[in-house]
Amino acid sequence: MIRINEHYDKLQASYLFSDIARRVKAYQDAHPDQKVIRLGIGDVTEPLPAACIEALHKAVDEMATSSTFRGYGPEQGYDFLRQTIAINDFQQRGAPVEADEIFVSDGAKCDTANIQELFSTDIRVAIPDPVYPVYVDTNVMAGRTGVAVNSRYQGLVYLPSNEENGFVPDLPTEPVDLVYLCFPNNPTGATATREQLTRWVNYALENKTLILYDAAYEAFIRDSSLPHSIYEIPGARDCAIEFRSFSKTAGFTGTRCAFTVVPKSLNGYNSQGNPVPLHPMWNRRHTTKFNGVSYPIQRAAEAVYSTEGQAQTKALIDFYLENAAIIRQTLTELGYAVTGGINAPYVWVKTGQADSWKFFDTLLDRAQVVTTPGSGFGHCGQGYIRISAFNSRGQVEEAMTRIKKVI
Repeated sequence: MIRINEHYDKLQASYLFSDIARRVKAYQDAHPDQKVIRLGIGDVTEPLPAACIEALHKAVDEMATSSTFRGYGPEQGYDFLRQTIAINDFQQRGAPVEADEIFVSDGAKCDTANIQELFSTDIRVAIPDPVYPVYVDTNVMAGRTGVAVNSRYQGLVYLPSNEENGFVPDLPTEPVDLVYLCFPNNPTGATATREQLTRWVNYALENKTLILYDAAYEAFIRDSSLPHSIYEIPGARDCAIEFRSFSKTAGFTGTRCAFTVVPKSLNGYNSQGNPVPLHPMWNRRHTTKFNGVSYPIQRAAEAVYSTEGQAQTKALIDFYLENAAIIRQTLTELGYAVTGGINAPYVWVKTGQADSWKFFDTLLDRAQVVTTPGSGFGHCGQGYIRISAFNSRGQVEEAMTRIKKVI
């Protein structure tokens, strides 16, 4: 008989955003005349930059001619994109990353989920709270946890992110082997300073801990004092893997392109305590289970780094940051404590109510505005909601007008 992976039985309820979609659908079915504004899921709404569209069209035309047609490409990504990423995203910022340390993929979500396959199931994993659910759920699926008790899984080390620490978690007080960090943070919108990241890197080096660093929102950083990459911190190449995405940077949520950096100097350890390079392990996993991002999409991603692409992408991100500023100002004027919305596209709002889902339902029922309940991101998210700046200006302004009327 075929046996199932019973670790799936431990997963709590449904995936957060599926649960939100279910509730919104139920509301719309019951109120078909009401127009709902979605500021929940972090999906972009504005068109791709013109430079990307032009490169995409050109690449598609190449596929129509025998002399320029391309079939399977390198699973790790075409050299033209990997070189461009290495120079523009890292080397120009003083971060020592080489092109062959970059693995192009179809999403940071996929990579942050799949990377855990490289590690033993009995390692000790530290998770910030609140946190992007994928980090937790994939480790549950892999069997690294016990069952959930009071919304927390046994076996995980939770690192509270709250008002007291500025939503940047403190170092673990017990030994951990793997830790997830995300800055600018999803869901809180908080950012980490160079000094804070240096403390994390030093901790990881001292304890042989691996940091999985999600930098999917780094392009929203406007404060020049903040690091965009963990590799700007000395020593990070020996203790960190970094994940990036074109989804929010250039609106590639529907075209799918991202990348992961695994330095060649980065080691894990076998059962005898001997160092084992992680770069060839990830290369083997990547080439075995992934056939690469399509050539036209990689050409479109390359265009992000052109002079025109950089200007257009900056304008796109500035647009969403202006949306975030409108949301932040409105909620602040209404008397709520807010975080984020300055160097990040998310505004984290302290609701003043104990139940995040209750506040979510209030805004949906009375204002027809969809947000994300903070409790869906973890125990420390209870009493908060996340509001996304990804929508049109008119929709954001209308949503804020509605919220003012009902609060």
